[in-house]
Amino acid sequence: MPTNVNRQFLDFEKPIKDLIDEIEVARNRQDKTKIDMTDLISRLEENIIEKRKEITQNLSSWQRVQLSRHPDRPYTMKYIDKMTDEFLELHGDRNVKDDKAMIGGFASIDGETVMLIGQQKGINTKMRQMRNFGMANPEGYRKALRLMKLAEKFNKPVVTLIDTPGAYPGLEAEERGQGEAIARNIYEMIRLKVPVICVIIGEGASGGALGIGVGDRVYMMENTWYTVISPESCSSILWRSWDKKEIAAEQLKLTADKMLGFGLIEGIIPEPIGGAHWDYDEAANILKEYLKPVLQELKNQTPEERIEKRIEKFGKMGFWEEV
Repeated sequence: MPTNVNRQFLDFEKPIKDLIDEIEVARNRQDKTKIDMTDLISRLEENIIEKRKEITQNLSSWQRVQLSRHPDRPYTMKYIDKMTDEFLELHGDRNVKDDKAMIGGFASIDGETVMLIGQQKGINTKMRQMRNFGMANPEGYRKALRLMKLAEKFNKPVVTLIDTPGAYPGLEAEERGQGEAIARNIYEMIRLKVPVICVIIGEGASGGALGIGVGDRVYMMENTWYTVISPESCSSILWRSWDKKEIAAEQLKLTADKMLGFGLIEGIIPEPIGGAHWDYDEAANILKEYLKPVLQELKNQTPEERIEKRIEKFGKMGFWEEV
């Protein structure tokens, strides 16, 4: 978790920042005057927890989008670090190159070996550029598929952690078959013989998310979003401006509770009070404890059962009318 000095705050988190500033003032005063400020600091810390709880109880769709993009929010590598005992990263698609926006490898979760795959955005400007802000090229999706097939070969479950503003839309990505790579992943993932669990840990945008988002179970963390287009892009198409992004976020019904209501996901994974960015250890532990029984449940099914249910589940998605 970031220190108070390095912590960043969103607009609606300002009341929390004010309380943290008060604690810093009280600690400085205690150091200078040797007056015991313990009771005051304890009360302020309790107020912070209450304020975090209060703020996240009444978030709008756009505010949840902002939380999913919080600069302090844990990314895939942070979850891997906090959630697994061992992680062996595997590189390359055996065709073009190693896409740094997509990471994956064998990991051990309390003794259970899984193939963990996810998008990584980068924790600072230099790393974000290297990771292409979590937007994978075709070789990233082909690497992910190679690792899924490797997991299938050794009969190990696949867990994907989704956090991307979308697949990379550059000309060179389209030239190398971006659409085909995502479509191939969807086709192959629905037929994988091993258990597949997909978790949206941040942004779940468009085909970039769906390219590693087809599984027996799809979950969303509490402050995440999942939809065909970002609110900003939707606003720019409909209103020729980003100014209507808050309206677009509401109309897209992109939050976890809406996705659960539509039957597009199986469950919502809670986060620490105020969001995952407040406590990395707790966020990772909640996710790990959520995954373990689901992995066991899916392992008790035969490959044929899993594939049949997966095809049936995704085949029934959506609303339509026959005339």
